[in-house]
Amino acid sequence: MKVAVIGCTHAGTAAITNVLNLYPEAEIDVFEKNDNVSFLSCGIALYVGGVVEDASGLFYASVDQFEKQGVRMHMKHEVTECNVTDKTLEAKDLQTGDVQTYAYDKLIVTSGSWPVTPPIPGSNLNNVVLCKNYDHAKEIIRRSESAKKVVVVGAGYIGVELVEAFEENGKDVTLIDAEDRILSRYLDEKFTNPVEKSFEDKGVTLALGQTVSSFTGGNTVEKVITDQGEFDADLVVMCIGFRPNTGLIRDQLHTLDNGAIVVNPYMQTSVEDVYAAGDCCAVSYNPTKEPSYIPLATNAVRMGTLVAHNLVAPKLAYPGTQGTSGLKIYNHHIASTGLTETAAAEAELNVRSSYIEDTYRPDFMPENDVVKMKLVYEVESHRIVGAQLIADADFTQTINTVSVAIANDMTIEQLALTDFFFQPHFNKPVNFLNQVAMEAMGQETKKSVKA
Repeated sequence: MKVAVIGCTHAGTAAITNVLNLYPEAEIDVFEKNDNVSFLSCGIALYVGGVVEDASGLFYASVDQFEKQGVRMHMKHEVTECNVTDKTLEAKDLQTGDVQTYAYDKLIVTSGSWPVTPPIPGSNLNNVVLCKNYDHAKEIIRRSESAKKVVVVGAGYIGVELVEAFEENGKDVTLIDAEDRILSRYLDEKFTNPVEKSFEDKGVTLALGQTVSSFTGGNTVEKVITDQGEFDADLVVMCIGFRPNTGLIRDQLHTLDNGAIVVNPYMQTSVEDVYAAGDCCAVSYNPTKEPSYIPLATNAVRMGTLVAHNLVAPKLAYPGTQGTSGLKIYNHHIASTGLTETAAAEAELNVRSSYIEDTYRPDFMPENDVVKMKLVYEVESHRIVGAQLIADADFTQTINTVSVAIANDMTIEQLALTDFFFQPHFNKPVNFLNQVAMEAMGQETKKSVKA
């Protein structure tokens, strides 16, 4: 069995590792434009902030490791053409320019994503950089050494993490985003306000609700111009978001409008013997029961693993995702899963929410912390569809529990009455996770009585 793999970050690495284990006789050809595999881009901010001193630690697999296992690793090779009907592809050696044709029996598309890059005038100036791969990480570190004023464009997870890292490195930092709040796709205002205040207390300029119109300077960027003002900059890092990297093959496969490849639960595409996984794909999103584009390393690893298990015959179905994520900014431990109320409305789900703000231990304990938590649930079914949490202490693992609840279509009543242990060192007789669900249950009981 000849297996061709296009791209080798998280999904590709997981697919190759499992194909080697399950089908030792398989002939595997891997085509990757970079000279490395398995780079954890979520660690770039940690690298910038000096928490991770050696960037080589941000890799968990290597080209040499795969080659020793018999994989043919075509590094710095770009697949320029793919014919899923003839089961052939052409790959160009980016160092020599040579182009060769390869045949395959099974094709695994794990081509990942690429940063969104709007056509902003001045984007080609020196020191306007992207933030995605290992080369970007090295460039950001190198260029930031001499930079004093740094502008980060995009207030998603990567953007806010970079803001913290640059600020702690003594830079004068500005954060620009078109939305009125940071992290607006993941969190409601009660959960973003504390983080925004911490940024402002640290001297970070928040230019929210503003759209970048141009970058100006000589050969190197000097200013970022928005629709409301301008900001001095020695370095600009673009973190607007990601798009599926599927231009090569999207016309031959069923995709969403944004180009994300649609796969069935067995990672099969609309064409036989073509599989896809990771950030190039749409995933089954359990809160809405619809395919959605959610580029996360966790999804990519699971999907890449499933490709291998289903490569010969469909055996193991993908259970879907809740888009669960966590974040630490300064003293804030934040996590979310599923839908916010705003996102639920956009998905045309009728939802309500419950909210608690309470200490997590009994009042007699000498040390305590406040936890804030919100639960979003569907009105008709009482099915849980989302949750958010923030605290100074680390309770982020709680959101993993809610993720499991969403995956299994649990109701607020079921979560309210779920058996969690009690011990004063750790919690109250009524765990705050039970408590927020009981709050929701009480709301619905009152409404039904009034009706």
